[in-house]
Order: sequence, then structure tokens, then C-alpha cells
Amino acid sequence: MQLSKEAILKTLSRVQDPDLKRDLVSLGMIQNIQIEGQKVSFKVVLTTPACPLKEVIKNNCIEALEEDFGTGFEWDLTMTSQVTTVRDATPILPQVKNIIAIASGKGGVGKSTTSVNLAVALAETGAKVGLIDADISGPSIPTMFNVEAEQPAVKKVGEKNVIIPINQYGVKLMSIGFLTPAESAVVWRGPMASSALRQFISDVDWGELDYLLIDLPPGTSDIHLTMVQTVPVTGAVIVTTPQKVALADATKGLTMFKQPQINVPVLGVVENMAYFTPEELPDNKYYLFGKEGGKRLAEKYQVPFLGEIPIVQSIRESGDTGYPAVFKNGITKQAYTELAEAVARQVAIRNASQQKTEIVEIKA
Repeated sequence: MQLSKEAILKTLSRVQDPDLKRDLVSLGMIQNIQIEGQKVSFKVVLTTPACPLKEVIKNNCIEALEEDFGTGFEWDLTMTSQVTTVRDATPILPQVKNIIAIASGKGGVGKSTTSVNLAVALAETGAKVGLIDADISGPSIPTMFNVEAEQPAVKKVGEKNVIIPINQYGVKLMSIGFLTPAESAVVWRGPMASSALRQFISDVDWGELDYLLIDLPPGTSDIHLTMVQTVPVTGAVIVTTPQKVALADATKGLTMFKQPQINVPVLGVVENMAYFTPEELPDNKYYLFGKEGGKRLAEKYQVPFLGEIPIVQSIRESGDTGYPAVFKNGITKQAYTELAEAVARQVAIRNASQQKTEIVEIKA
């Protein structure tokens, strides 16, 4: 076959993205083809920097090219990424590509810990990430990021005062914990808490973000409705533990997003505290709260199972010291890294296969 840009594109149109089940050329992933003698260079633009199949796609490209053109050429592939979005021309958060709700339906299942480590793991891949602590009465994000003493600055944009989020570990952060004394309880009725969340969304200078995570409080309350009425949410991640009592509440959280009037895609279920592994016995797993409850929940509602997070002492220590567990080598880093890859993959699949989410209008 004669070497040309058209011929290269024809060859690469046989290579599929394993997740999106479409070829790289029709997805617009092949860019900037350059032919210089026996050297051919081009970019493969993936849908997320967290793509775990990067090497698979690269090898598939080279195999297809060598099959058609032989082995006498030097193939120089640059694997890069551009996070996809279905949000366009939106007045609120115009530069934010994806808004992800992290919900549980129940307190005490480690939802905030999961949110923190997911945010940091995504940022570690090179993605631009923000995190809103939407638990107005029990904010824990400042502690988990070791920024309890920080206070956000305010700048003037036109006639409006805009809050500059705190930046820690490559993640932009906003929490009521930055604005109220640590020892004081926030005793607010629902409308006040909802108003605070709206401010965190629209009055904060989030700038360009690939993913904005919203760590929701337990339950299915005013805050959840305020969120879906304020911004179109790309998708929701449900956090649960394996035991029956947690699964009952996680089911309510999951089915809330699936209700026709809300209709937010569920990206998947995370099973937190899935098993205990002692540091001195790394191959042993003890299922303290039951086994595979989250997996069964995902299967029941036909949503992806995003993975298991173990219950180990280092995760608790990381939350208390404000140094996320994903930074520590071992099973915690692996678990949260794989979770970030799974969530990023599901966002890309959702954006390629489903219509954009609409803002919810709920009539009283």
C-alpha cells in the first residue's frame, strides 16, 4: 500500500477504542499526521489522561500499520488526551467539562474519603480537578486535605465578588469549613444550606476543569435537589459498604438519580470497606462487613461496578493527617488509581453514548 495520510487514516480506521466500541478515526482521535521519509508521526488523542488502555491502543495502532505498510517505517505515536464533554455554552461553570456527584444515601460509608482520593487520583493523571464539599453541616474536606486553617480569597469580577478556591494537591477545593469557625456547628435550615451550595457552584472561580466532583451529604435531601436544579450533572457515583443496612440506603441514593424527573446517569457503584487486609499479611482478606454487596447492587440495577476499596489503617490515618491515602504505595494507591481510571472511563463512555443531562425542573 502506498504511504499517504489518507492511507494511514484508512488503516487506523480499523483500530477501535475498546471502551467506546468505535474506531479512532471516526472519533477524531488521530491528529497531526506528519510523513518525513521513513518516519511517520501522529497524535492519538484519548478521551481521558486516566485511560488504562493507553498501551493497548498504541500497540493496536502499530500492529495495524505494520500489517499494511510493513516494518520498514518508524512509527512515532504521541499518546495525549482531551477529556470529553457534552456540556456546551452553559452560563454556569462554562469551562467545566464534567460534573460528577458522589453520593451514598447513608453516612459513615467513607464517601468523603472516597471523594478526596478519587479527586487526587484524577489530578495525578494530569486532569484538572475541582471538589465541592456539599455537606454543609458536617464538612470534612478541609481536614482531609490538611487545609483547615486556610481561608479563600475574594476577587472582584465586574460588579460581582468571586471566591478563589483553595488549591491543594493539584485539586481546587471549596467547603463551608473554610468560611466558618472549626468549633462552631452550622445550624441552618434547608434553604440556607441550598443557597450555600449554589454559591459554591456559581460564585467560585473554578476556571477550566475536566472534572468537578460534588461530595454530597447523606440522604436524598434539599442539597441533592438543589444540585440537579442548578447544574446539569454528567453522572453520579454511588458509594456503599457491603452490609445490608448500607445497601438499603445506597439503593435509595441510586434510584433517586434514575427517577425520570431527575434522570442523571449513574456512572457506577464503589464498594468501600470491602475487606480488611493486615499490613503483615498482605495476601489475606477478611470480609468484615459481608462480601460483594456493592457488586450485587450494581448488577441489580445494571450499572457498572467501579471497584473495591479495602478498609486498612493507613486510609484512616491519611484522613486524619490530611495526606490522602492515594499518595501511599501499596493496596490503597492501587485501589484508588484503578477507581479513578474506572470513573474516567465511564464518563467517556457516557459522553459518547448518551445525550447531555438537562437541568431538573421540579414543580412544587
